[in-house]
Amino acid sequence: MTTQSFIATKEHRRFAEFADAVRRQHTIGICYGHAGIGKTLSAKRYANWHKAENLIEQWGPRDDADYQIYAALARARTVFYTPAVLTSPKQIHAELEHISTRVSICVDQHLEKIGKKTGPHTRTGKHVELLIIDESERLNATALELLRDRYDRDNIALILIGMPGIEKWFSRYAQLYSRVGFAHEYRPLAQEELNFVLERRWHKLGQTLDPEDFTDAQAIAAVARITRGNFRLIDRLFTQIERVMKINELSTITDDVIEAARSTLVIGIS
Repeated sequence: MTTQSFIATKEHRRFAEFADAVRRQHTIGICYGHAGIGKTLSAKRYANWHKAENLIEQWGPRDDADYQIYAALARARTVFYTPAVLTSPKQIHAELEHISTRVSICVDQHLEKIGKKTGPHTRTGKHVELLIIDESERLNATALELLRDRYDRDNIALILIGMPGIEKWFSRYAQLYSRVGFAHEYRPLAQEELNFVLERRWHKLGQTLDPEDFTDAQAIAAVARITRGNFRLIDRLFTQIERVMKINELSTITDDVIEAARSTLVIGIS
């Protein structure tokens, strides 16, 4: 997903409540929803991965500013992981161990700073309470069994994220499915939230959105019809809207501008 400003929508709050429940009950949760509606953004935000991802991946020299990241990881106690398309179960095991160890070291650093160090690092990922696996469709039967085994051995909570239908696909694996505590559908933006998001988009383009204005109301309807509340499509559409307005030296977002922007996109909501 391209870089986007994060908006804490109602769906994000529902996801956070779902993740809290999975983590608290040490169970397995399944989150499903169409592409581009914000599942990955919400999961990364929950794990504070938007702050920690570069540090965890690069693992380079540190400075005092990193203590804020350690504190964020200590609050979340969560690992966010996306398997590559051709990643083998052995690689998934190794990468999860690797990332979990780094997150635990960061949490240890935070605990040491606040005087609550719990002793030497004795176990890989000892501070990790929740694993979030994005793009779960990429997991084969062996990889799922590996995750189920880790869930059993380490008493760690697990969330599997994917497209609609994964909840039925996972039901083929009885050992895993019998441990699923929650299934959560991530839904597109409702009209009220879409208006809220569009207000910010209008503002970013130097405009003021007034839903009571006929031109703005037509424009809102056009965006709603084209994107169906899909975050990724809204982002792509407004990139083109900005380009169309700049090329044509326009100062008002109208439904004609939106249709012109849409005509440059290849849109296919799955």
